[in-house]
Amino acid sequence: MYPFIRAIFFLFPPEAVHYFSMNCLRLLCSIRPLRQLIKKIFLPSPSPTRLLGLSFQHVIGLAAGFDKNARYLRELDCLGFGHVEIGTVTPLAQEGNPKPRLFRLPADKALINRMGFNNDGVKQVADRLRSWRMSDKNATLIIGGNIGKNKITPNEEAWKDYEICFRALHPYVDYFVVNVSSPNTPGLRELQEKESLRKILTHLQVINQTLVIQRPILLKIAPDLNTEQLSDVVSLAIEIKLDGLVISNTTVGREGLQTDKALIEKIGAGGLSGKPLQQRSTEVLKYIAAQTRGKIPLIASGGVFTGKDAREKLEAGAVLVQVWTGFIYEGPSIVKKICKSLNT
Repeated sequence: MYPFIRAIFFLFPPEAVHYFSMNCLRLLCSIRPLRQLIKKIFLPSPSPTRLLGLSFQHVIGLAAGFDKNARYLRELDCLGFGHVEIGTVTPLAQEGNPKPRLFRLPADKALINRMGFNNDGVKQVADRLRSWRMSDKNATLIIGGNIGKNKITPNEEAWKDYEICFRALHPYVDYFVVNVSSPNTPGLRELQEKESLRKILTHLQVINQTLVIQRPILLKIAPDLNTEQLSDVVSLAIEIKLDGLVISNTTVGREGLQTDKALIEKIGAGGLSGKPLQQRSTEVLKYIAAQTRGKIPLIASGGVFTGKDAREKLEAGAVLVQVWTGFIYEGPSIVKKICKSLNT
């Protein structure tokens, strides 16, 4: 059934279809009997795991970028996700890059995006999270807050943007992910340099320690870092006792694609996700797992479509796995199918 629906969806612009499909799902989930039916169809059998001081229903979650503004938490919960990372959220609302900025590569089971941290701003997202928390106080869905800086903020002041987002979202999310690795905000990846990272992360840790409840703080890294840069990230993470790493963001690489080169050139800049990212993200995961030796929890993201893909990430050293592009290509049953595969 879903391949037929996907074929129709793929006739229309990706970003418009994204919001259309999720708004349709929201309408269905607003009707209690239909919401219960959706849950019955898509919820996987629980396989609880404890990590970061949190109880996850299972190991499969949704990576940041899908629900940037925390609009669809009830709906994603109904589809069985164990955790959802909202964002990337910035202090001020911003429109992001000009459209079109999201492109499908069906021949490669991939996407290219240059969204540019389009979001409603941290105040509105925090208000939406507060309302969701109040409306469903028994919710078991774990929420991660992926935070970034505004495009207009110079890198030397980036730490201020991360602090603003951290303080605003702290009461409403279960953990944080610091995003300095998106390729779609000019100069952002320069913040992955060791001393820049140290300033941002240690500042957030100091704030965290002053609060009654401490939230885990993780860092999301790019798959395009070289070995020396990866080693710097690992040594810093161990030194400052970072709570975890998310591996990885999208790649700027275009190697080995089946899609016509002329079309790739026409699309232009952006982060590549999906199947072409799988091998590189797993290589980075294995390298960091070997370096950290279990001292730091690792969350894997990149090219996960099936239970086999998820198992590969777990065997490479991950403790949680996130999907995104796989969700687009495989459909709403992806979580249940992956969990069933992992449990057999």
